[in-house]
Amino acid sequence: MPEPAPSETHPEGSVHRDLRWAFLAAVDHVAAIVARDDVAAAWDTPSALPQWSVGGLVAHLASQPVIAVDLLRAEPWSDAISLDEHYARSAWVKGGLDDDVNVSIRAGGDAQAAAGRDSVLARVTDARADLPDLLAAQPAERAVLIPWAGWALRRDDFLTGRMMEVVVHGEDVAASLGFDAPRLPDEVFAPVLALLTRISVRRHGQGAVVSALSRAERAPRTISAF
Repeated sequence: MPEPAPSETHPEGSVHRDLRWAFLAAVDHVAAIVARDDVAAAWDTPSALPQWSVGGLVAHLASQPVIAVDLLRAEPWSDAISLDEHYARSAWVKGGLDDDVNVSIRAGGDAQAAAGRDSVLARVTDARADLPDLLAAQPAERAVLIPWAGWALRRDDFLTGRMMEVVVHGEDVAASLGFDAPRLPDEVFAPVLALLTRISVRRHGQGAVVSALSRAERAPRTISAF
């Protein structure tokens, strides 16, 4: 199966690293974490996140490529909002630990985890096999409906959102078990870092983010995006 070309040329002639390619690298990152023996051994133990088991957290991480396959196979939507607006609107971003939306997310992870690590890994493997051809067919202007949200994102914004989930929850799993997550290629990490920075600035302000990144003596307690 052919994989998307490493870069694509936009109408104005600029060339940039293709996020479709980057997303495949992100899925490989997921598979490497889910396949670890220590992940399987700790499946039913508490994770570093409150009210998440390791298995539930890993299943949520592993669901990202599966979600991508399902939503990219659906019919294109007519219009899309920006990625920043997506996070501004999303209830889980501002929701508390016991709010319905976050309880539902954890329940979904637990339900998938109940099948066991090997089943979760198999779903990632199947999605990885399907993604090259599926991604190759997705034009940049393609609007991908997020059905539980009720709106759509353009192709690269959709893929960036899924990669953010991969990067953040990969680190959550690593923190839960005490290993270092594999280093991500810049094509994956850079758009996620830019997204998290924008969300953090909206939440805390420019000054707080600049101080946290540059001045230890006046750094705020947190600039967490979520």
